[in-house]
Amino acid sequence: MTTIIRTCNEMDVIELQEISISTFSDTFKDYNSPDHLHAYLEKAYNLSKLKKELANPSSLFFFIYFNDQIAGYLKVNTSEAQTEAMGEDSLEVERIYIKKLYQKYGLGKQLLNKAMEVAQEFGKKTIWLGVWEENENAIGFYEKKGFVQNSSHSFFVGDDEQTDLIMVKNF
Repeated sequence: MTTIIRTCNEMDVIELQEISISTFSDTFKDYNSPDHLHAYLEKAYNLSKLKKELANPSSLFFFIYFNDQIAGYLKVNTSEAQTEAMGEDSLEVERIYIKKLYQKYGLGKQLLNKAMEVAQEFGKKTIWLGVWEENENAIGFYEKKGFVQNSSHSFFVGDDEQTDLIMVKNF
């Protein structure tokens, strides 16, 4: 088993779109109506939006490969790219997505470690993320990594308002 993490660029937009749609759908299709899910996927992962995100110097994307196959990805944000105003000393982990086939191999842990490494390289004092309040596995994972809940915010899947817990870890 070999894993490699590499930075994504604008040339990766098609693969990024494919993995974004497949991983989000696989994870949340049973909890959302098809209409709400479709609306979210169209809005969040259309090619022009992803190209703009990839071009933003305050956002970084990383693919993780498992035995030479794209298994998942990480998106982190700093400065104005953060989805909440958490300050210049903060780095947001906006997405850690792993394909179902590659879950339980420690890839999410590797991507979270990469996010913490990036935060430290950029001199950030805080790393934070939003996680759906009903995703008990993810909440437990982040708690084991030293994250604590400090607030919440709304997250919309289509027109369906859901709640994400804001979890923070200080360095």
